[in-house]
Formats: sequence, structure tokens, C-alpha cells
Amino acid sequence: MNGQKNLSKSRYLNGMQCPRLLWVAVNDAGRLPPVDAATQQAFDQGHYVEELAHRLYPAGLNLYSDNLSENLRETKASLPLRQPLFEAGFSVNRLYCRVDILNPVGADDWDIIEVKSTTEIRDEHLHDVAFQQYCCKLAGLSVAHCRIMYLNKDYVKQGEIDPQQLFISEDVTDRLEVFSSGIEERIADMLVSISSEDCPESAIGQRCNSPYPCLLQEECWAHLPEHHVMTLYYGKKLGEELLGKGILHIGDIPQDVALNFRQQIQKECVVCGKEHINRREIRKFLEGLVYPLYFMDFETFTTAVPIYDGTHPYQNIPFQFSVHAVQRPGAAPQHLSYLAEGKDDPRPAFLAALKEAIGPQGTVLVYYEPFERSRLKELAEAFPKYRKWIDGILARTVDLITPFKDFSYYHPSQKGSASIKKVMPALTDLSYDEMAIAEGEMASLKYMEATFKDISAEERQKIHADLLAYCEQDTGGMVRIVEKLVALCTGQLELE
Repeated sequence: MNGQKNLSKSRYLNGMQCPRLLWVAVNDAGRLPPVDAATQQAFDQGHYVEELAHRLYPAGLNLYSDNLSENLRETKASLPLRQPLFEAGFSVNRLYCRVDILNPVGADDWDIIEVKSTTEIRDEHLHDVAFQQYCCKLAGLSVAHCRIMYLNKDYVKQGEIDPQQLFISEDVTDRLEVFSSGIEERIADMLVSISSEDCPESAIGQRCNSPYPCLLQEECWAHLPEHHVMTLYYGKKLGEELLGKGILHIGDIPQDVALNFRQQIQKECVVCGKEHINRREIRKFLEGLVYPLYFMDFETFTTAVPIYDGTHPYQNIPFQFSVHAVQRPGAAPQHLSYLAEGKDDPRPAFLAALKEAIGPQGTVLVYYEPFERSRLKELAEAFPKYRKWIDGILARTVDLITPFKDFSYYHPSQKGSASIKKVMPALTDLSYDEMAIAEGEMASLKYMEATFKDISAEERQKIHADLLAYCEQDTGGMVRIVEKLVALCTGQLELE
């Protein structure tokens, strides 16, 4: 590698998303936030997936090295051996790439095999492989085929992981034509950009979250007002168009711009600074609830490679629930909860405890029903003896998000979101701001840390306490939300 600024495949993908992101990644990486726990977890799982893929090539040579020059030397020395090569590195014309698996074909050709820890092929994967193909061909390699190896979503673990069944290998050579079109010009532009002393400007919009949330988004969006147009409810495309016209604030959207009725409510709430309340629709929702009420919330974790028999890649494994039961209007809620301990499959004990927590009659309230409904259906499939009971639970489940998704109630502080994280503080005095665990993804990561990592008993106890507090906040907050909705409709209480 020379002293010039080079373009790796990861940087190429940065450039495909945003020229500004590419320049900062190469020239001023200190501006990028550190890798967070969720991203690190994804990296770790990706490395494990690659290790399993390597088992399909038992004669393979692993050429990985932190030293790029050593990696290049090892690759050059290993190519004549005509064996599968892992992490083979190539550098030419200021371009650099590592190939997950380089497999010999025939006398002189090679297949490029890119391993992905996903259950489908995405456009960004094809851009990734197109760059590798271009780089390898420039380096003089004869490339026969390009393949993407990804996880078979229908694979079900039974005993030891079987890599032959775990992976799908798809030939994408023909599909690369469209992704390779113009690649030489794109690369040339990127090389000029990263060599410039000036950081390029780049328009913000939907690209900032596609294909991944951009690490520079907080910096690039800092100038936007609190109620900016990209917070329009299901209005990212319109928001981007408005940004292009210099319209930043929702309140400044011209009257002749067509908004759907939810977006119009959102705009009116921003302008007047007050909530929108449709008491008739809220009352209709409340009248459909049958006491006793059971407020229910699940927490789950997923792994790319299944760890329990009978599960598949990225299956959500329930490990915790919280239930608040309100027997009659005005009664104090009773709280029951479950949190798995130990490394065994938590689902059997989870189900047994949940059956004890929920009585045979009354409405079961959840927030965003598709999640809990899907988990319960998966549990019924895995544990048939609970199927009849689960079908009964599903038949009386009601989604508390309904009056907020329908904008029967909307507060400007929700900023276009109907999520419980926005609704709860808008409607009650509860929030997640001071909680050690404040959202579901962190709950999953912390549970996995407490369960599968070597930490002290004190650390494990602290995580368990934080998990219990977080899940209880969800269902306890749901109780308070319903109380507030009832008060709005009866006139007993006004919003703060």
C-alpha cells in the first residue's frame, strides 16, 4: 500500500450512500461516533457466520492479518497453491479489497464468494461484490463467478449446526451487470473526493437512513428545527422534497402542499402547540375493552445462528414478560413478571409463567400487536400443548397503539411517531430518560451479556434489575395511558 489515500470496499459503500460520509471516514474519522453495542454485536455475529462458512471449505487457508501488507504478501504467495483462500487481499490503483472466500475453479479461474449474515440478498451486497470483482480483475485475477452466501431463513437447528443446510449460495454474476455499470467513473470520483482538502456538501434526506443510518446524521441534521419536515408521519419522501425547496419546519409547509389527514393534524398541532383529541374515537376504542384488563409486553433476543433446537436464524426468543392486571375500573394494578435465568431455552418456562399470569377472561392489551402476536404464534408452533390457550389469548388481544396510530390522540411532542416511547411521556408523567435500559434493543443486548458472557454476579444482578424495571415501565406506562384516555373521555382529568 502506498502513501496515497486508498478506497476499500467498505469506503466504496460509504461513498455509494453519501460523499460526505466517505470523505469524513477517510480524512476525519474522529468525527464518527464510536461503534455502539448493537453494531458490535452485529459484527461479532457476522464473524461467527463467516467461521461457519469456512467449514464448507476444509482445505481453505485463512490469510487474515491486521497488517495489510502482510495480508497482500500472504495472498500473493498462496494463489499458486490453488486452494480455497479466506480473506485474500488485493490492492491495485489505490483500491483495496478482501474476499471472504476465494475458491479455485478449473485450471486458472476463481470464484468470489461473499458471506453475509442476512437471510436475503440486498442491493448493497451486490454493490459490495461488484467492487470486489472490479478490484480483483484489475489485479489480474481471472474471475469465473461471483456468489453470495447467506443464511437460510428456513433452516431449523437440530443438534449441531449443519453449515451445508444453514447457508444458501447464490450465483449473482449475471445480476452484477447493472451494479457494475458506471463503477469506474464512480470510483474515479470517489478517489478525487477523498484526496481533496475540502469536505463535500451533501443533501440530507432519505439517503441518511438507507441502506443504514448514517453515522454523520446527528451532525448533518443539527441545523434542523425540532419539528422538521422529515418527522412528518410516513412522509419521508415529501419531507425530502420540502427540504429541497428550503422548507425545514412543518409549520412552514405551504397550504397548497397536499398532506394526508394525519400529517395535517400533525401540522396543526405544531402550529398551535396543543394536542389533538378525538374523544368519540377514543371512547369507541375504550368501550371495546373488557375487564379484567391484562397489559402485556414481551422482550426477546435474536441471533444470526440459532442456539436452541427447533429455532431458525434471527428467530425472536422471548426471555421476559411483564403483565399488569387491572381487575375492574379504578382498581389498583397488580404486577406479575418473568425473567429467564441461565443458558437453557427460556421459552418453556416463559410460557408456563405467562399462562399463570393471564386469567381466562378479559382483554389482553399490547402495544404494537404484530410483534406479540407473531411471538405467540411461534410459541404455539413450537409447543403445541399451549396452542389452544394461545389461540384464546390472541382472540382477546387489543392493540393499544390504535388510537395513536389513527391520530385519535396526537401531541406535538410525538414528532410524527405513535411509538410508546413517544406516546407515554406525551400523555403521562412517565419517560425512559433516566432508565439504565431504555429501549428493546438494549434490553436484548444486556440479557445476552448477562446470560452468555463471563461477568461478575454483581453485574449480572444489576442487569437483571434493570431489565425488570424496563419491562415493568412498558406495561405500567400502558396502564397510565389507558387511565389518561379514560379521563379525557369522562372529563375527570385534564392533560397536564
